[in-house]
Amino acid sequence: METPAPAQLLPKAELHLHIEGTLEPELILELAARNGIELPHPTLEELRAQYEFTDLQSFLDLYYANMAVLVAEADFADMTRAYLRRARESGVRHAEIMFDPQAHVARGIPLTTAVAGIASALAASEAEFGITTGLIAAFLRDQPEDDALDVLGQLLAMDAPIIGIGLDSAEVGNPPSKFIRLFDRAREAGLRLVAHAGEEGPPSYVWDTLDLLGVERIDHGIRCVEDSRLVQRLAAGQVPLTVCPLSNVRLRAVDTLAAHPLPQMLASGLNVSINSDDPAYFGGYARENFQAAAAEFSFDADTLEVLAGNSIRSSFATETRKAELLAELARWRAARG
Repeated sequence: METPAPAQLLPKAELHLHIEGTLEPELILELAARNGIELPHPTLEELRAQYEFTDLQSFLDLYYANMAVLVAEADFADMTRAYLRRARESGVRHAEIMFDPQAHVARGIPLTTAVAGIASALAASEAEFGITTGLIAAFLRDQPEDDALDVLGQLLAMDAPIIGIGLDSAEVGNPPSKFIRLFDRAREAGLRLVAHAGEEGPPSYVWDTLDLLGVERIDHGIRCVEDSRLVQRLAAGQVPLTVCPLSNVRLRAVDTLAAHPLPQMLASGLNVSINSDDPAYFGGYARENFQAAAAEFSFDADTLEVLAGNSIRSSFATETRKAELLAELARWRAARG
């Protein structure tokens, strides 16, 4: 019988990944040198010292500052390719990648530059890394809806290769109700709909994300456990929840990994997957998130297989691709006996 791969490498999809959040410090310094950019923290040691966060906003401040090194198409392509290489090492077979178009436009980078650079790496991803991909434009919830509508209009006009839209950035004080027109417009354009909710924001944000925005998938959603009616609804509809354990710990959404509601969510019948969010900032890619959860909660191979299967079924991959990946997962199961 074939020897199975380690549990953390079982075939999976990654559904909650911000490509700008994969900028490792070494690549940030490399791109800064390439583009003649002076960084406030110019050495590797100084830059790494900034990676201690007290909350979501403290992370976002560094996240946006580091984007300054992304100037040319090649920079976006190199960043994307570096992520895909690490994703392959984590057993990822399909990745749905978010990018923040507004953050690049706001600093004077043409939208075409960001899109073309990321898309060029994604176009070669299956051949180069064995990973099928989809690109999601994530809009900044702490910016006006009109700005998001303008950028979405530009993406549609240029026929950007996006499969959907998302909603990210600072959640507290920025409810889903601010973005009803944006999601209506994306729905009219035939795009898939996801949004961050219930990370730092209350369970009511998850309700509104479902009812007002009509999303198909919730990014994070961990605070749903505070509302039993919401848990029942999510479980009954098998609404996908893309949970990011290491991210939640690093941003103090939970005090410790031991306090994370992931086991409770699984026990409640929720459709949960494990993802890495912004792995360069939060201590690991999909592999490390699986390893950490398995070690902390004593998850057995069956539970990890459920999590991987959830990720595949919850993806926007074609039905043919999903079938391929589920078949690969079944072979992994057979190999481990």
